[in-house]
Amino acid sequence: MIRILSGFDDRFSDLFPPSAASAGAATGDDRPATSKEESRDPTKEMSGSPSEGCALTTVQEVNDGGDASEEISAKEERHGISEEESVKLEMAEKLVLMWDSSANSISSLFESSEEAAQYLSAVDDLISISSDQSLPTSHRVRAESSLQLAMSRLEDEFRSLLSQPTTDNSTPRHSASLRRMALSDPTPVASDTPESPQVGELEHSLSLPLSSEVVAPYIVVPDIIFDLKQIALRMIAARYEPELCQAYSDTRREALTDCLVSLGVDKMSIEEVQKIDWPTLDSKMKKWIQALKIVLNGVLIEEKRVCETIFESSESLKDECFAEAAKGCVLQLLNFGDAIAIGKRTAEKLFRIVGMYEALAEVLPELESLFSGHARVFVKEEAEGILSRLGNAVKGTILEFGNLIRGEMSKKPMQYGEIHPLTRYVMNYIRLLADYSSALNSLLADGDTYGSDQGTGASTAEGANLTPLGNCMLTLITYLETNLDEKKKLYEDEALQHIYIMNNLLYIVQKVKDSEMKTLLGDNWVRKRRGLIRQHSTGYLRASWTRVLSFLRDDGLVGSGHSNRNALKEKFKNFNNAFDEIYRVQTNWRVPDPQLREELKISVSEKVVQAYRSFYGRSKGQFEGRSAYKYIKYAPEDLENHVADLFEGFPGVPGNPRGREAC
Repeated sequence: MIRILSGFDDRFSDLFPPSAASAGAATGDDRPATSKEESRDPTKEMSGSPSEGCALTTVQEVNDGGDASEEISAKEERHGISEEESVKLEMAEKLVLMWDSSANSISSLFESSEEAAQYLSAVDDLISISSDQSLPTSHRVRAESSLQLAMSRLEDEFRSLLSQPTTDNSTPRHSASLRRMALSDPTPVASDTPESPQVGELEHSLSLPLSSEVVAPYIVVPDIIFDLKQIALRMIAARYEPELCQAYSDTRREALTDCLVSLGVDKMSIEEVQKIDWPTLDSKMKKWIQALKIVLNGVLIEEKRVCETIFESSESLKDECFAEAAKGCVLQLLNFGDAIAIGKRTAEKLFRIVGMYEALAEVLPELESLFSGHARVFVKEEAEGILSRLGNAVKGTILEFGNLIRGEMSKKPMQYGEIHPLTRYVMNYIRLLADYSSALNSLLADGDTYGSDQGTGASTAEGANLTPLGNCMLTLITYLETNLDEKKKLYEDEALQHIYIMNNLLYIVQKVKDSEMKTLLGDNWVRKRRGLIRQHSTGYLRASWTRVLSFLRDDGLVGSGHSNRNALKEKFKNFNNAFDEIYRVQTNWRVPDPQLREELKISVSEKVVQAYRSFYGRSKGQFEGRSAYKYIKYAPEDLENHVADLFEGFPGVPGNPRGREAC
């Protein structure tokens, strides 16, 4: 084929001069004929190496009577290939063919460091011969053919090494000896790249900062990184970069995807995510937050280090291979975040969404720094878009929560004026918002979510100097207070309305005072709510005890006659009946906070017991002997004991208070 082509291209004329080609065609001999004069003319040689002078002498000796083998060697040297190079080519071909046979197809080159070193040396020879334009085309074609087989084998070895799992009891492989041999020759393949670091430095630089047993199996085994680099050097030198990149990205992409699955992040469509029930989705969102931090702060950083070490000799491959391997893993994470961001907004999702927002915002700079070029622009745009949508989901969910508070219109009053479940739910919910103050202040700063112009009048006035989150909290609490004020109307007893409001207001104040909400809402807000509680305490005393106290006034009492005693009898009778009724009802009422409960009892005692004590002292003398006990049911001390039973949530029996022995 080459001889035929020589008739069309002068570049082959040195190989097959026209006379030689004609002679070969006439005699049927394919070997080119070379005249003695041509062999002696140094201007006809293809290279200027020192070996060419030897070639001239050898050819002359052959023409003077050398044997056949010397004549062949002389001819090879004359055409630019030495006997040593010819032997190298032949040995390399045999070694490549041996490892290409089916018998060795299931064995690994790198199970034996000596065999690996021999094979890599043969590949180096093939690369050198195939790229040396001074050598005959026939030799370069042979080298290219063998090199193609070798590259296929090395690609398989590369994939196999990358797929090796990490185990807890993994020991240094015996390729360490190969490293020592290779490190003794810092340039196994001609390259302008810096020398590789020493083995110890290499392994130290690639040490994984994660101890998770879940993640470890998906990290490239440190022991094989040097071997992978040696394969990469040969494939790059042989211009097999696309095949090398494909092998790396395919293998590592699958490993990183499996790593995500082991961390609880499955590959799911948006429709599949939105169909998951809340308990399962809550668990997946929690795992997503953990996986995002582990993958971007650990796994992918380690992956990039490994990639940069393996492809040290090619800047373009470093970026391309890492991007192709890691992009799928990153997009799988981002797609789940996107599915959550555009899903249905319900109150229970808020804190998980805020957690996802915070986690993504935290790792975004690291994520961007991992990539370069178009991959960096693409990943950054995707991540920032999903971060924005998660932020919108947070704000939208807070608005939905506010609507939930205002729209809760249950008509069944809480028995005995206790704290409403809505109050507990809302305040615990709002308190958790404070744990995300940094992110929420940033998200709510635009003022389109419960800004000062969207709250009630109270929140507008009180929220003038608050942070965006503080203003949001104030608005939500105001919604709650308004709802509670409506629910108090479900109680027919005005006194119980005050007890109900006091219980709920105090619960709100305590949740604020005992958390970060106090810093966000301020001391003035707390003082104002305590003032409201005192107002309701006064309202309770007025609603409950005004009528009872009216029987202790001296109205209608004149002198000390019979008519006066009858009036006193009526007043004591009415007082006893009124007090017994209040006692029977209000011992069932419950004030959970012990301090508020005691303060109310003290207020009742100061207002009622003291008035009764004074009236009792003035009136007792109007009755003679034991007849006084017929009308005067309670001594002042008895009344004190009865008052002590109020607001405990247990029914009391008038005349038999729990605070003293039965009479």
